[in-house]
Parts: sequence; structure tokens; C-alpha cells
Amino acid sequence: MNAPHSRPAGLALPWLHLLLGVAVVAVWGTNFVVIKVALADLPPLLFATLRFTCAFLPMALFLPRPAVPWRRLAAYGVLIGAGQFGLLYLAMQSWISPGLASLVIQSQVFFTIALSMRANGERVRLFQVAALLLATSGIGLIIAHGGGDATPPGIALVLLAALSWSGGNMVARADPHANMLGYVVWASLFSVPPLLALSLLIEGPAAIAAGLARAGPGTWAAVLWQSVGNTMFGYAAWGWLLARHPAATVTPLALLVPVFGMSASALLLGESLPGWKLGAAGLVIAGLALNLLWPRLAALRPRPA
Repeated sequence: MNAPHSRPAGLALPWLHLLLGVAVVAVWGTNFVVIKVALADLPPLLFATLRFTCAFLPMALFLPRPAVPWRRLAAYGVLIGAGQFGLLYLAMQSWISPGLASLVIQSQVFFTIALSMRANGERVRLFQVAALLLATSGIGLIIAHGGGDATPPGIALVLLAALSWSGGNMVARADPHANMLGYVVWASLFSVPPLLALSLLIEGPAAIAAGLARAGPGTWAAVLWQSVGNTMFGYAAWGWLLARHPAATVTPLALLVPVFGMSASALLLGESLPGWKLGAAGLVIAGLALNLLWPRLAALRPRPA
């Protein structure tokens, strides 16, 4: 159960809490470079299998299972494991660069809105249309100029991964008071079987054995970073912040994820950042920012007497 907010809505985060939030989004953004490191040795579906195995064990021995139905944990595990990360890792193996993957995957925000509207019968608002047009224009720019950095199959796979992520978001919303770290850990139990089955079927035992034989300390460190850094630290710290501050104060920090993702890919992997990439990033982030911040700004406007 989340603790009550300790600060009124609209106030800035204390600087130590702000640094924690930036650390989380830095981990989530730079994680795309870590993924690319592991994919140099491991087949993508095997990599995803190992990631969720390490996320479940040994943490399940210390974290109680959230008091939510098994069917929702299973649905979340399959959507996030096989859907989001299985497809993302497949795309990043050779079809899309880490920086652009970190950007395109943010389209999950708009898929989540669409699924929520369909489920709740909500009407589309004008600012949401404008936000979607901005983000879609950015992705269109990537399609037009991507070349080897963003092939059509790569973009399609990442968009499907984003759709799976949004489906997972909808499942998780049914249990808003569940401890999110425990939720993710126990849902990982259901991510492993489909990922392992797909790895055996698509990649094959020979490729699995060869990948495990190639994997060195850096590869295993990348696998552990996926579970320990990206999942355990990320979800635990983010949940801690959301338990103490209004979501409208914390969630804008997530806009920095593609900034860290593209910057880390350029600095550490030498990914080029030509003008069209920066323009695409600007359009997508502008769309995300408009969707996230417009309701908050509208609520601050004085109402006529």
C-alpha cells in the first residue's frame, strides 16, 4: 500500500529525491546500451529468458507475492516478458539502434491512452490529438531517414513491443495499490516459460549453447543489470517516489529516458546523431511532454469567477 503524499501537489521535488528520480531514468535510458552489449553474445530470446529468470530468483524468496489474482500476474508477465522485451531484444539485435529504440518504445504512452479510452469509453481530447500528431511525425521522420539505424522490421517490432507494454500497463492498473516491485518479480515467473519455449523453437539448442559458451563476465553483468538495476532498483525507487509525491511531479522525469538513451548510445557505442535524428527526438519528446504536462498546466490556469 502506498504511503500518503508528504508534499502538496505542484511543489518541486526535494533535491535528493530529484537526484534519485534522475538516477532511475538514467538507468532506464542507458539500459538500451547495456542490452546491445549482451546481444553481442546472447541470442535475443535467450537473453530475455535469462533476464526474467534473474528477476524472479532470488527476489521471490524475499518478496511476498502481491495479493492480486494469478491470472493478472500471468497476463502481465507474458505481455511484458515475451511481448515487450522479447520483441524489443529481437529488434535491437540488428534492426534498430539503441538510441532510436529508446525513442520509438515511448510510443507506449499513446497505445496506453488508446486502450484506456476503449476500455472506459473516454473521448479523445484535442491536446491528445496534437500530442499524437507530434510523436507520429517524429516516428515518420525515423522511417524516412532511418536506413540501417532503423529498418522497417525494426521499427515494426519496437512498435509491437510498445503495444505489449501498454497492454501490461492496463493489466497493472487493475491493482493500483499493489507493491510494484513485488508485482514485477512475481510476474516474471510467467515471462520465463514462453520466452524459453520461443528461444528453443526459433533460436534452437545449438544457438543457445553457443551463446552461453560465448558469454563472458561483461555479458553476465549486462544480464544482471537488466534484473538488478533496471528492474529492482528502477521499480523500487520509482515506486518509493510515487508513494511520497504526486504522480504529476514525478512522471515528467520519464521524458528524460530517450535523452539518456540516445546520448549514451552516441557516447558509448558511437551512434551518430544527425539532424534528422535530433529532429525526430524533438518531435516525439514534444508529443510526450504535451500529453503529460497539458492537463497539469490547464489545472493551474485561473478559472473565471
